[in-house]
Amino acid sequence: MSSTFQTPGAREEQKERNSSNKQEQTSRPQTSSILEKLYSIHKKARAEQAQVQKPEEEQRALVCPHCGSNRIIKNELGQLVCERCGFVLEDRPIDLGPEWRAFTPEEKDARARTGGPLRHVGLTSESLTTKIDLVHKDSSGKELSLKQKLEIIKFRKWQQRIRIQTSHERNTLQALNELNRLASQLNIPKTVVDEALAIYMKVLEQGLVKGRSIEAIVAACLHMACRKHGIPRALDEIAQYTKASRKEIARCFRLIARELGIRLPLADPKMYVPRICEQLKLSGEIMREAMRILDEAKKRGLTAGKDPAGLAAAAVYIASLLKGEIRTQKEVAMAAQVTEVTVRNRYKELAKELNIKIPIK
Repeated sequence: MSSTFQTPGAREEQKERNSSNKQEQTSRPQTSSILEKLYSIHKKARAEQAQVQKPEEEQRALVCPHCGSNRIIKNELGQLVCERCGFVLEDRPIDLGPEWRAFTPEEKDARARTGGPLRHVGLTSESLTTKIDLVHKDSSGKELSLKQKLEIIKFRKWQQRIRIQTSHERNTLQALNELNRLASQLNIPKTVVDEALAIYMKVLEQGLVKGRSIEAIVAACLHMACRKHGIPRALDEIAQYTKASRKEIARCFRLIARELGIRLPLADPKMYVPRICEQLKLSGEIMREAMRILDEAKKRGLTAGKDPAGLAAAAVYIASLLKGEIRTQKEVAMAAQVTEVTVRNRYKELAKELNIKIPIK
């Protein structure tokens, strides 16, 4: 058996070698991660450089028709110029950007002169002609004489007569006034009003207004626009603010949908829940519970062929009983604009089919 003898100096050298090997092993992962970071930075810089050089390469691909050189540059005026002979390949290029400069988002918002789309007015003469004011003063604020006042009154009268010349314009103006009145009373946004006006213009072009009430046609168009945008406005609610009856509005609604080929989505009962809960001053917990009841009823096919407002009212009534915030059937029916009989029938049907145990109080 052979044994080796090491001097103290050799032992120290061996320890130093072992420690250096350990340091190298620990430093290898660190160096590899640093190299990966450097490689990713270099790759990103190469990609940015390629994007910058791409327009230059496209310009170099152009050939000068005068000397045949492909050394095309872009000067400070934006012109494409041949670097060899000075021939201008493209003069006065169109700048599609703004004429102003902005260095911060605040400056950009302050200097921008664009905005939202223009609203559909519906009448060309309404949007282009001027209107003579009722104030009898000139541009400097001085009161007009009696003779000038009489002339202005006469001008205003004739201006109102000639502004609307055809029966089409008179009909549209009357419908627009009725539509704005209904929208203000029902608190309907402008986008829905524009949609209803566009539908009415199509109805007028098809000649469906003849022999029918303008109020009924306008109410039907408004209800159709509300259905399109998902705003809960029932026919009964719209009929309260117009002279036409609910039956007449429904008949016009079916006529417009059939003749214009408009396919509307089915009314979702959940759209009526927030409005009912808000009018009854109920909490968000009641709203969530009513939504859950309606989802379960929809899965089982209980909502088909039922009035969405009545289903929403019944779901809110059941949720209020389950959570302890009790409201009477009369209060719920008034908030949903349905009858108490509808709430009672839908409430019993949902409770029976969904196996909901109503607490007796």
